[in-house]
Order: sequence, then C-alpha cells, then structure tokens
Amino acid sequence: MSTRLKRFREYREKMNERILAAKNLNINRFFTLDAKAYEDGALDARTKEIAGLSASLVLRCDDCIAYHVIRCKELRVSNAELLEVLNVGLIVVGSIVIPHLRRAVELIDELDAEEPAAP
Repeated sequence: MSTRLKRFREYREKMNERILAAKNLNINRFFTLDAKAYEDGALDARTKEIAGLSASLVLRCDDCIAYHVIRCKELRVSNAELLEVLNVGLIVVGSIVIPHLRRAVELIDELDAEEPAAP
C-alpha cells in the first residue's frame, strides 16, 4: 500500500473514531446519515459512490474524492467508468478541477498497483 494511501486511511479512521467518541448527538447522527446514504436502496451502493465521486470533484474536496475513488475501486468500478465519471465533473465545473483530477488519477494508479484494475 502506498504511503499516501496508508496515511489517508489511518488518519480518516483515527479522526472518525475520535469525533464519534465525543458522542455529540448531532455529529454522530450526521455520520450515520452519511453512511446510510451510500447503502443499497433504489440505487445500488456502486451507483451512489459513482455519484458521490462526481459531486466531490465538482466541490473540489480532495479527501472526499479520495474516499469515493477508494470505495468505487472496492465496488469494482472500472478505470474506464472512473474516467467517465471524472469527465462529468470536469465538464460541469471546468479546468479549475484539473488539479483534483490529477490527484484522483494518481490515486487510481496507486490502487491499481495494489490490485489489478476491474475490466
């Protein structure tokens, strides 16, 4: 696992545990709502993660982009599908997202180095 990916996962897990341990009712409810939003429903989890990735690119949130790229790869979204999703975000917002697009593709490459890409 790449150092960047390892740091991202460890930091996210550590801080989420810290935040949830504070037992702030509204924050904990929001975290639960966020997790439930990506579960299978009328849309499957895979489709929801793809939508989350596109929205995250539009919002230019690198942590969110990384999280959704990781989840998409876990759900066997192919690299071709990921690039189409990233293209949608690029078209919606324009060149301002190119640095985020670069980091997203870099992460895809890192994940592929761990496990071969989905067809």
